[in-house]
Amino acid sequence: MIKFRCILLGFLALSFFSCKNDEEKVEEAPTESFRNEVAATEVRVAIAEVKSFDYLINAIGKLEAASQVTAVIEQAGFLIELNVTEGQSVEKGEVIARLDPTEAQLRLDKAEISLRNANAEYESMKLGYETIFNSGDEAQKNAIEEQLKAKSGLFMAEVELKEAMLNRARCELKAPISGKIADLKFKEGSLVGANQELCEILGSKQMILKVKVLESDISLISPNQKAEVYSISNSQNTIEGRVIGINPKVDENGLVQVSVAINSTANLLPGMNARAIIRAPQNNSLVVPKDALVYRSGRAVVFSIENEESKWNYVEVGKDNGEEVEILEGLEPNSTVITSNNLQLAHQAPVQIVKD
Repeated sequence: MIKFRCILLGFLALSFFSCKNDEEKVEEAPTESFRNEVAATEVRVAIAEVKSFDYLINAIGKLEAASQVTAVIEQAGFLIELNVTEGQSVEKGEVIARLDPTEAQLRLDKAEISLRNANAEYESMKLGYETIFNSGDEAQKNAIEEQLKAKSGLFMAEVELKEAMLNRARCELKAPISGKIADLKFKEGSLVGANQELCEILGSKQMILKVKVLESDISLISPNQKAEVYSISNSQNTIEGRVIGINPKVDENGLVQVSVAINSTANLLPGMNARAIIRAPQNNSLVVPKDALVYRSGRAVVFSIENEESKWNYVEVGKDNGEEVEILEGLEPNSTVITSNNLQLAHQAPVQIVKD
């Protein structure tokens, strides 16, 4: 019996040490063997380059006509002719409306008669001073001539004729600039008063987009800087523009108004909403494609490749233009960075570079 117990204890001890050795063998299995069993993640890559980087400043605003003039009827009368409609294009100097000229023409006729009468009176009065006018004394002759013109009423008649001619001319309202008619206020046949507005004329040669830019970006903008403009109604077509003005004050929202002149005005109207993209080149920036940037626990990460494995790099991000991102710290220039399949990628994961 004692012998049997000894044999049983020996067998149990042998089994215990054998299991322990097996466990130790499992624990001692190299991690590399597991890594070799994991399939490499296929990734696309790019190079982190130091180059000029276009930072894009986006802003939305409203279009305005570069020139806008109010056409004013300067004297009272009946509007007997209206040659324009809203939206119609006119050229500078074109007659857009006419008032009844009857009264103005009568005043002009009277002024012309008054001038002739005054001139006849002046010539008659000169006959009494033939000796002086035939003499060579120019100073005395000019003095007498001035006196006679004043006494005959010739000076006043000339002024009254100019005034009558001006009033007659005001019966025709001409376009002060080339552009399009807007806000027409009267119809043909209306009785209008002096100095009343007939319409607005919006210059059609150029338009201005006024946008609001963050004060933190205003140092990157300067006059004549190029801009791309997209109207909200046609966001596919790019319109070339340039910065022509920067308001020298910041509003209560921390925004600065910037004016962008647009070279093309096709299919654009004042009051339309539009978006401006102002390019601000940044020299010698370390740049990676935006797809290379991922966020882990709220921190920016870029994966690079070393020895066919992914390397986790915490980075500090600068400006972003929608396609590329500026890297301020955390990545070496000319690093090969991963741009695809990096959302769930781990540090030191095996990777395989693929090409399109």
